[in-house]
Amino acid sequence: MSDFEQHRRRALMPWASHRHRDVSGGWLRPTVFGAVDGLVTNASLIAGVGGGGVSAHTIVLTGLAGLAAGAFSMGTGEYVSVTNQNELVQAEVAVEREMHRRFPEQEHAELTERFVSYGADDETARRMAEAISRDPERALWLHARDELGVDPNDLPSPLLAGGASLAAFSVGALWPLLPYLLGFGSLPLAIGLTAVALLAGGMAVGRLTGRPMVKAGIRQLLLGALAVAVTYGIGHLIGAAAT
Repeated sequence: MSDFEQHRRRALMPWASHRHRDVSGGWLRPTVFGAVDGLVTNASLIAGVGGGGVSAHTIVLTGLAGLAAGAFSMGTGEYVSVTNQNELVQAEVAVEREMHRRFPEQEHAELTERFVSYGADDETARRMAEAISRDPERALWLHARDELGVDPNDLPSPLLAGGASLAAFSVGALWPLLPYLLGFGSLPLAIGLTAVALLAGGMAVGRLTGRPMVKAGIRQLLLGALAVAVTYGIGHLIGAAAT
């Protein structure tokens, strides 16, 4: 191999060997959503009852109840949602498999037309469709991916999604409770910790998704602050009216 060829391969290697992050798995969305939901939900709950002037013991009891209820609700809901979605995809794939069995020529023609729509000429599209149709499972996979918009061989795991959601919600919901569990019993400290977590979490997600980190963090902080402020105001008004 010449020096020029070696240099060319080394120059192209970073491009040829690059890897994309997994954007189709079942863990990222429920983890992020669960953590933010747990944080905002329990911080708002604590702010609401705290604004009503209840004791620190009542705030701890309310926060722990909210953590347990919310975590199991999120985990169960995510598990059921992903399971139903996977079952729907599998049912549609079964329909597609039956269509391939009963009407192979029509499915072959449909595959040819799809390749033409991608820019191939008629002859090339026909040969590509013939080559793929020799493997029925590959043809079925291609039809399902194009028509359903998902890879039927790479569906998200309901257990992974549900478990990630439950665990993330628990961690997020525990954060604003920490001052009370550690004996400080300070609502301003709990709200301050929540603000820090919202800002840091938003920036982390921004970095992960390629968005401006500061902008993502401030956006999440403002949305969480709005929820906390509204529930605190409601609790304060009701608490003042009850005294």
